[in-house]
Amino acid sequence: MAKNLVIVESPAKVKTIKKFLGSNYEVAASMGHVRDLPKSQMGIDIENDFEPKYITIRGKGELLAKLRKSAKGASHIYLATDPDREGEAISWHLISALKLDEKKVRRITFNEITKNAVKASLKSPRDIDMNLVDAQQCRRVLDRMVGYEISPLLWAKVKRGLSAGRVQSVALRIIADREAEIGAFIPSEYWTLDAELAIAGEKKPLVAHFYGGDKRINIESKEQLDGILAALEGVKYEVADIKTSERSKKPPLPFTTSTLQQEAAKTLNFSTSKTMRIAQQLYEGVDIAGEGTVGVITYLRTDSTRIADEADAAARRYIAAEYGEDAVGHAHSENQSRNAQDAHEAIRPTDITRTPVRIKASLSRDQFRLYQLIWRRFAASRMANAVYDTVSVKIRAGEYYFNVSASKIKKAGFMDVYTTDEEEKTGSLTLARSITKDTELSLGRLVPEQHFTQPPAHYTEASLVRALEELGIGRPSTYAPTISTILARRYITKEQKNLYITELGDVVNSIMCREFPQIVDVNFTANLEMLLDGVADGLVEWKTIVRNFYPDLDEAVKKAEGELEKVKIEDEVSDVICENCGRNMVIKYGPHGKFLACPGFPECRNTKPFFEKVGVKCPECGGELILKRTRKGRRYFGCENSPECTFMSWSKPVEKRCPKCGSYMTERGNKLVCANEACGYREDAPK
Repeated sequence: MAKNLVIVESPAKVKTIKKFLGSNYEVAASMGHVRDLPKSQMGIDIENDFEPKYITIRGKGELLAKLRKSAKGASHIYLATDPDREGEAISWHLISALKLDEKKVRRITFNEITKNAVKASLKSPRDIDMNLVDAQQCRRVLDRMVGYEISPLLWAKVKRGLSAGRVQSVALRIIADREAEIGAFIPSEYWTLDAELAIAGEKKPLVAHFYGGDKRINIESKEQLDGILAALEGVKYEVADIKTSERSKKPPLPFTTSTLQQEAAKTLNFSTSKTMRIAQQLYEGVDIAGEGTVGVITYLRTDSTRIADEADAAARRYIAAEYGEDAVGHAHSENQSRNAQDAHEAIRPTDITRTPVRIKASLSRDQFRLYQLIWRRFAASRMANAVYDTVSVKIRAGEYYFNVSASKIKKAGFMDVYTTDEEEKTGSLTLARSITKDTELSLGRLVPEQHFTQPPAHYTEASLVRALEELGIGRPSTYAPTISTILARRYITKEQKNLYITELGDVVNSIMCREFPQIVDVNFTANLEMLLDGVADGLVEWKTIVRNFYPDLDEAVKKAEGELEKVKIEDEVSDVICENCGRNMVIKYGPHGKFLACPGFPECRNTKPFFEKVGVKCPECGGELILKRTRKGRRYFGCENSPECTFMSWSKPVEKRCPKCGSYMTERGNKLVCANEACGYREDAPK
């Protein structure tokens, strides 16, 4: 009797799914894509209405032969690749690569790899959704056009094997713009003022924070602070108003791909690629003691917070049984992003009763930590609000007011299961002491403190994912690969959790912004994503997008080719003499930035680090300041006499000294700023 053949993408799924189906089913893996555009050329027939030229991926021949043999003897063939555009395209390519009889081929999808989900999908097979296939084809063709048209220009300009990408170039620009914003940031002074007030019978003082008068006053200088302190001399501190209230906090929504990557980065210190790799393992199936191999979370690439009715009901039953009926939450509105496709459920455990503690022994440490995060977030999303008792005390001091606010948890609600660091800190606060309007207060001391505003934070992987999502750039499946690509190409570097642009990234970004402003335009890229969604919904014909996109790209490339020929950069000759052969060494670009190389290559292979002098003397020892890079590529300014001289600055120093305090000054955008923050002197930079 002929068997039914089920083809999945990953061999890990084969073991899981085979267990759910009877002996009448054979399960095989395609190992991802089987056809793609050729690497040796663009692979798009421009003259023939941009028709893609697909070829079998090298090394897939033997696998395809085995799949053809299995398919030949099968009565029915079910294509069960991932339930997204990429998976739909892989199924479509399999039909062509295996030369399948379309009459016996059907497409099935499941959002979770469980027995019920897999069997239910076999009861409702469908045809290939060509709208989804075309959306993936369109993205692939657009990306290939950008990469294969622009990359050779970058090679010619920077003299190394660089590359450009439609989404990665925009991500690089976002990071570069943030770095420029940080570099140009000028800190502003401000002060806070606290009053430590004694209450009869209490050992600890009550700390009240300066508010202002009838309206809030921001203290922006020492002079302003001194005026306030003078006005507060000898005044009486008395309770002006007390407000008590109850505040509730809604539970978090279940995870999408983006929010999972962000939270895993923040709480587990996982990179986006590590998060997706471990989530893939949890989705495809892990061997659970007593259950066998089973997928423990739902599909991991989603931008929806929607939950299936059955899963929602099961979660509420579990919460009622474990935490009590009053712990079950009411349904609350879940605002979807305007860019959300809402193709799949949120990421959740496939069985709420499969608690992290119960299956901990069957998971690796990282699998357990990520599963626990997903389980807790989903359980919390179905629970009741957290409720706080809050009190706010307004204290009059002459013409000014001070405030005291405090809160404590009255009803934990979802926080029995899931809390963030911020919530834990809030929960540890106690209610302000039992103060009435008659409570006598006496001033212990006033505590002024000087502060300076901080520049925008450097992007982390988590905050970059959030920015890409908010701007509508890329989709759940592209966030991690985009970041991994620009890290691998050394356009950006990662120190601690922060992302910094490298010298190489600076060069590539400046070329892209100058020669191809539309490609790196955030709004243009976001609009393209919306058009791709239109293709997936059957509202836009995919080749229409390509027909409109290519002529502008081609024109920009031809224009840049002409300009690049005119400004072709030759190797810059340095004044450093090669000690091996006596030639003047030249400045070249490598994967880590500039370096010195002997022009006598290949006879002389001498190379040296390149230190670029900035034309400014070291403020500490008078040596030359040079532009340096950290081990991971972040730039800074240091002294040529290092390590004897330890001077370093993230901002570029200038020769001019601060006329106010005598410290050295640095360039910050179009300003010169004193390096001594406490001084705060600044002036316009010379044009």
